[in-house]
Amino acid sequence: MKKAIVNGSLLTPFRQIRNGGLLISEGKILELFEETPSVQADFIIDAKGAYVSPGFIDIHTHGGCGYEYLDGKPESVERAAKFHMRHGTTTIVPTLSACSDDALFKALDAFKKAKSTMVKGPELPGVHLEGPYLSHEQKGAQNPHYLRLPLPEHYLKILNYSDDIVLWTSSPELPGALELADELSQRGILCAIGHSDATYQQIIPAFERGFTHITHFYSGCSLMRRIDAYRHMGVVDSGYVIDNMTVDIIADGHHLPAELLKMIVKLKPPDKICLVTDSLACTGASDKSMQRSGGMDVLIEDGVAKLPDRSSFAGSIATSNCLVRNMRNLADVPLIDAVRMMTYNPANIMGIQNRKGCLSPGKDADICVFDDDLNIKTVLVGGETTFEATAD
Repeated sequence: MKKAIVNGSLLTPFRQIRNGGLLISEGKILELFEETPSVQADFIIDAKGAYVSPGFIDIHTHGGCGYEYLDGKPESVERAAKFHMRHGTTTIVPTLSACSDDALFKALDAFKKAKSTMVKGPELPGVHLEGPYLSHEQKGAQNPHYLRLPLPEHYLKILNYSDDIVLWTSSPELPGALELADELSQRGILCAIGHSDATYQQIIPAFERGFTHITHFYSGCSLMRRIDAYRHMGVVDSGYVIDNMTVDIIADGHHLPAELLKMIVKLKPPDKICLVTDSLACTGASDKSMQRSGGMDVLIEDGVAKLPDRSSFAGSIATSNCLVRNMRNLADVPLIDAVRMMTYNPANIMGIQNRKGCLSPGKDADICVFDDDLNIKTVLVGGETTFEATAD
C-alpha cells in the first residue's frame, strides 16, 4: 500500500520544498516531489500548507505524562514514549539516572519488553545511562547516594547484562573513566561527558579516547576557573574549543536564557548541536507540585523542575516541539536549522543517520506535520499514522 503526503511545506531539513509532498511505501520514503502532481496512492494525507519534517529525535528524556522510564514497568516506558510521540518525537532514547543496580536492571528489563511489544509507538533504539559515574561537584539533581567510580567489575556487569545501551554519560576526570570509554567505544556505544568538573587538560585525552559528546551543555558542566592562580578551561570552554565535540542543549527557555542560546549557535558549529528535552515524568502530567524523579524530590515551579531548595534545575517539563519553537523564537534560529537540531543532528550523533533524521528516498518514513506555532497535527512512524490531532 502506498501513502502520500501532499500540499506541505517540506523541511528535509536541508532545504524547504514549498507546496511539495512525498510518497511512502513499506515504511520507507519512496520519493519527494516539488509540485503536487496527480498522485497515485492508496491513502493521501493533505498537509493543507503545514510544515512536514522528519520526526523529532530525543536522546535525553526521563519520562512524561506521569510515567518515568526508571519505574521498571514496561507500561511506563510505553506510556511516556507515546506521550512524547504526540508532540512529534518519533525516535526516543529513554534516559536512566543514577540508581541502585537492582533498579537499573529492572528498568533495562522493562525497556526490553516494551521495545518488543509496543505497537503504534515511537522507535526505541536503546537506552541512555546518565550515571552513576558522575562528579559529586556537578551532581545537580542526581542522587549522590548512587554516585560511584567506574570500576570494570561494575560497568562490565551492566554491559554484559544488556545490549540495549547506546549512550552513556560519565565524568571523564574520574579514575577509570578513560578505560570505560575504551570499552564503550569497542562496543559502539556513544560516550558522553556530563555532570563533570573536568578541565581542558583532562578533556582532551578523554576526547581522544571516545568522549566525543557533551550532555546538556552548561548544565552540570564546569566553567573556566583559577587553580593556583592559573586559569583552566572547563567542560563548557572545551566544548567550544574542540570543533568536533558535539553538544546537546535543553532549549526549554529556562535552563539556558535566550542570550546564551544565541551565543551557543554563534560559537558552536550548527551541525554539532542537538536539542534534548531532559523531560521528567511530570511533563504533561496534571499534578505539577512536588514530584519524584530518580528517587529525588523535585519542585515544579515557573515552568521548570528544580531541587526543593531551588539550588539547581532538576530537569525540564518541555516537549520536543517546544524546543524547536524556542530556538526559532528565543534564539532567532531559522526554523529549518532548528528542525535540523531536533532531527538530522541527533541522528548523526547517534549514528542512525542512514535511516533517520532526513526526508530522503530510502529513509524511514518517520514524519511529523506541524503548523507555524509548532502545534503537531500528524505523526507517522514507519509510514503508519500514529497520531492525528483532533480538528478544531
